[in-house]
Amino acid sequence: MDTMTCGQCGRAGLEPGFIEDTGEHSRGYSRWIPGALERGLFGGAKRMGRPRWQIDAFRCPGCGHLELFARQPS
Repeated sequence: MDTMTCGQCGRAGLEPGFIEDTGEHSRGYSRWIPGALERGLFGGAKRMGRPRWQIDAFRCPGCGHLELFARQPS
């Protein structure tokens, strides 16, 4: 992702970062899981056997827009 530009305002030089998850039993970061959300018996998301992808986040220093990418398994 060389010289990324903002999808909203077109400014170059997006700042890398990540999306934090501070929920109960979280690992501190979020992941992307393919497919529709299915809830289990107690209301949590069904994740067993589904691949998980690291979310890379980039912020535009001009307008604040976030661009999210899921490029590698986590």
